[in-house]
Amino acid sequence: MTLTLPWTDLGHSLVRALPSGDDRAAARDVDQRLAARAGAGDRRAFDELYRRHADWVYRRLTRLIGPRPEREDLMQHVFLEAYRALPGFRGEAAFSTFLYRIVVNVAYDHLRRRRPQQVSWDELEGGELGELGELCAPGASPEVAARERQQLERVLSCLNRIKPKKRIAFVLRVVEGLSLEEIAEVVGANAPAVGQRIKHAHREVCAMLERLTRRETP
Repeated sequence: MTLTLPWTDLGHSLVRALPSGDDRAAARDVDQRLAARAGAGDRRAFDELYRRHADWVYRRLTRLIGPRPEREDLMQHVFLEAYRALPGFRGEAAFSTFLYRIVVNVAYDHLRRRRPQQVSWDELEGGELGELGELCAPGASPEVAARERQQLERVLSCLNRIKPKKRIAFVLRVVEGLSLEEIAEVVGANAPAVGQRIKHAHREVCAMLERLTRRETP
């Protein structure tokens, strides 16, 4: 079965939405300075890092674990872990990479402990709908949008049934658009291992979707 996802072209739209290289470099420099100050005990610098990255962390959690009500608590846990780890942050990597690793670790620990939960599009709140709705094609007709939403619901339901390491690697590659090397850096594994996780996740999701399709076909 070929897995056609609503977010197939998401990577291109994300690239278009990214700030220019100069803007990214300037933002990184600001983050590095704030992280150094926060690591030395400057609470105002940490508060500024929180302000700059809270929305980003919340969106990453939504994509990694789905639209679950615990995300607000998990976001606070991410920043608590960041606050504790900042005194050891030496700036070899970007602060965003440092924070991404914490987000992934918190998401992984949560997925490991939680019970699978069915995702229903109709139950999503406005903000959550926007987070997941961005994965569907913009400007689609109502019929196409309905099909994409149904497919997205199915894929999210399938992702709830695969092992957390495979789920996270799959989401980071397919939804976030990271390279194997970037994922490896974030999750602390080598690129071939990450590739295997994505391959297995893709195969498992396809098999589950195929079974769902067979059950729904008269």
